[in-house]
Amino acid sequence: MLKVYYTESSNQLVEKDEIQKGCWINLIAPTNEEIEHVVEKIGIDPDFIRDALDEEERSRAEKDGSTVSVIVDLPVIASDENGIQYDTLPLAMITTDSYFITVCLRDNPILELFAKHKVKNFYTYKKTRFVFQLLQMIATYYLRYLRQINRKTEQIETELRLSLKNNDLFELLSLEKSLVYFATSLKSNDAVLEKLLKVSYLKMYEEDKDLLEDVIIENKQAIEMSLIYSNILKSLMDAFSSVISNNLNIEMRFLTAITIILALPTMVASFYGMNIPLPFQESSHAFLIVICIVFSVAAFAAFIFWKKRFFRK
Repeated sequence: MLKVYYTESSNQLVEKDEIQKGCWINLIAPTNEEIEHVVEKIGIDPDFIRDALDEEERSRAEKDGSTVSVIVDLPVIASDENGIQYDTLPLAMITTDSYFITVCLRDNPILELFAKHKVKNFYTYKKTRFVFQLLQMIATYYLRYLRQINRKTEQIETELRLSLKNNDLFELLSLEKSLVYFATSLKSNDAVLEKLLKVSYLKMYEEDKDLLEDVIIENKQAIEMSLIYSNILKSLMDAFSSVISNNLNIEMRFLTAITIILALPTMVASFYGMNIPLPFQESSHAFLIVICIVFSVAAFAAFIFWKKRFFRK
């Protein structure tokens, strides 16, 4: 998908049919024809665009003449068989003397905010500011999704306290994977942000530099949050693993006690099934006597196990 946006003199963002100077070119999973069209119009290396179409592309910033390419990972929400999962995708921001290009594999709410002109002080011709505004919005969404993960973790923890279910454990596993993805991507993004601050790839005014420093602070905060939540989730998984193991031991102990209690009457009854002289066999109350012995032995064994807390959780 290829869309072109332009900020007019009235500061209104409008969608254009043709590429023109000062515009923002937004490429979402572009076709080869769309890539060739943009390359022909702008005259940039097509690898700048195709690099961002690789899901495993690493975050980086590079400059080739007047063209600057900044690739970072942005957070996205995905779905799997276990429910909601969070992932990251590369986003390329390419600036030239007259154009600004974004390239991503999927449409996402971050770019939609800019396309719908819901970001203050956003102008397509202010390319450096646009880069930093995108980076700030990406860091903001990382923080937002991290808080969502934390709330979801607390909700699952409450449910697991009431009843251990496999689906809840699988959801925790998905969230743990999401936090690993976030932490890895945030650290890569942090290296890119530090490089942009130290190396003069983009022409920056003082307010642009202040904005970049704010983005770096937010990104570092997101890194700390992802590490903290990851440690909490790991501890939670370990705790529930211990609970499951302990519950299994309790059930096995209970079943063992019941088996022994039932085995004792069976053993007494087996003795009296032998075709040999046995105590009380001449008595008219032999059956009742044997039954009393059986229940007495079983009750005594049950009392011993109860004292040993075999029936308590």
